[in-house]
Amino acid sequence: MSAPRDRFKGGLASRLVQVGFLVAISVLWYLATTRWGVNKLLLPNPLNVWDQLVDVIAKGEYLNDLRITLTELAFAFAISMVSGTLIGFAISRSPYFTKVFEPLFAGIYSIPIILFLPLYVLFFGLGPASKIALGTTISFFPVVLSTIAGFSNVDRVLVTAAKSMGASDYQLFRYVLVPAALPVILTGLRMGFTVALLSIIGSETIASLGGLGHRIVNLAENMDMARMFAYIVFAIAIAAFLNTTVSVLEARGKRQR
Repeated sequence: MSAPRDRFKGGLASRLVQVGFLVAISVLWYLATTRWGVNKLLLPNPLNVWDQLVDVIAKGEYLNDLRITLTELAFAFAISMVSGTLIGFAISRSPYFTKVFEPLFAGIYSIPIILFLPLYVLFFGLGPASKIALGTTISFFPVVLSTIAGFSNVDRVLVTAAKSMGASDYQLFRYVLVPAALPVILTGLRMGFTVALLSIIGSETIASLGGLGHRIVNLAENMDMARMFAYIVFAIAIAAFLNTTVSVLEARGKRQR
């Protein structure tokens, strides 16, 4: 009984710290705009931002931009998840391929690929295709690297024991390799999802015809700062919700493996 209680208390304490941090940021923001003389063109009053956020949600004007961003994210992550896991598994079956491709992919992943956004726009245009291609490219590497690491580091004793008991290739894959590699793969999928989301919203602010990032830039160009900050808060809330959902699914998958 003490262990669940301790976990509950630890989780509650963490949530209280997180809420306290958000409250502190909000208070400092309010004081900066009302007492400390920060220019409202740079930082609007949080109460005005809240009013604009309520208006945005009430009017539903965010729906089309949110649809574009989430569609781009869904396609990018689905492509990177399928291609990354399949290629990673194929590479992990060969020690030679693992030795060749793992450092190669890790080196490419260290490059800020968003710098190549002009090339993606040149090839795929300003529409969703360029954002999907960029998000797929960036999120592919954590997925494939985690898949290679997960399958390559499966305990050889488990594999040998399964083969000695007459396990077929499918049984070996289904009951030994996948359960052993799954925690690492799930972590890579979560990381891939996060970087795909960040890259898509970031690229929308640079070159796009729609999406949350595009809306934020348009509002900034029109100097509608309160509404721009409202969209930034909205985008942060959506990102936090999606990342929390993915983290919960990751933890559940690890428990049920």
